Amino acid sequence: MFGSKTSKINDIVPEKSYELIMENKDNPDFVILDVRTPGEFSESHLEGAELLNYQSPDFKDKVQELDKNKTYLVYCRSGMRSAAGADLMVKLGFENLCNLVGGIMGWESCGLPVK
Repeated sequence: MFGSKTSKINDIVPEKSYELIMENKDNPDFVILDVRTPGEFSESHLEGAELLNYQSPDFKDKVQELDKNKTYLVYCRSGMRSAAGADLMVKLGFENLCNLVGGIMGWESCGLPVK
């Protein structure tokens, strides 16, 4: 998806994230990963997002269960937890990662849709 496979996190702005999501709407190898708390997730989230709480004690174990061959768009509230989560994912061998710059706050400020 991003050319040669490199262990790199692609920081992308909300508008580009939205385009990426639309391009991959029916792609089973594309995952939107919300790393916020369940409470935050229940308030609003990106459509189709899977929740994996970064603050959970078993976060690393849960990440290791994910398919490393898939592409992940990782986001949180402001971009801090998702950047840290994506860094951990790189260390665990994930190669196709995108971090939503500004998190869901940035997404919503651009007027993009949430559930």
